[in-house]
Amino acid sequence: MAHVEPNRSGLLEKLFVPTLSEAHSRTLVAGAGVLVSSWASAETAQQAAQAAQTLGFPVAVKLCGDAIAHKTERGLVRLKLTDAASVEAAAAELLAAALPEDGPVNLLISPMVTGNRELIAGLVRDEQFGACVMLGVGGVLAEAIGDVAFRLAPLSPLDAQELIDDLASQTLLGAFRGEPAVDRSTLVSILCALSTLAQDPNIVSVDLNPLIVTDGQPVAVDALVEVAEAQS
Repeated sequence: MAHVEPNRSGLLEKLFVPTLSEAHSRTLVAGAGVLVSSWASAETAQQAAQAAQTLGFPVAVKLCGDAIAHKTERGLVRLKLTDAASVEAAAAELLAAALPEDGPVNLLISPMVTGNRELIAGLVRDEQFGACVMLGVGGVLAEAIGDVAFRLAPLSPLDAQELIDDLASQTLLGAFRGEPAVDRSTLVSILCALSTLAQDPNIVSVDLNPLIVTDGQPVAVDALVEVAEAQS
């Protein structure tokens, strides 16, 4: 399948596109075959602390809701919490930071995933080309390198492998700083899962940012799914 480069200014015009909460987004992409870090949801700070003890420390705690798309920009994420008391305190702060326009909210608790490399992957809908699967270099190098590639959906496993090969930063996919090479079969599965999600016309976009490479495995530690506005 030919390489495509969507016109990013021509991506689907979105005056208002509802988002799914991170928990709902994680459930959706995991069901399609994306490798996602483990997580739990909680309604109270005490429940969050209990969930963290079950999952294992250190953990991240986030405030989630269908109207909250940009948690980091609003300071709604707490990282590297190492005990139940710090989780409960952070969770209470996050719940107190909810705004009326956020609607119903809850807490998402997930173990910290560490690695020296980050990737980004996603699904976008281009006005000219239609559904496209995206893969790029993420993390602190994302803006400096600008290494992103696209392929038209649907993707076969061979198409997904060729999409990976389209990245210029191939050395980052090999053995790196004592870590094994990126497991390409897992990455192929993630890209094919995004292609499968493209078959649902109600899914406008999917953002997996970042995929942290840990022990060679690319693991999604955040997910955001945008859906078509419900018709009344």
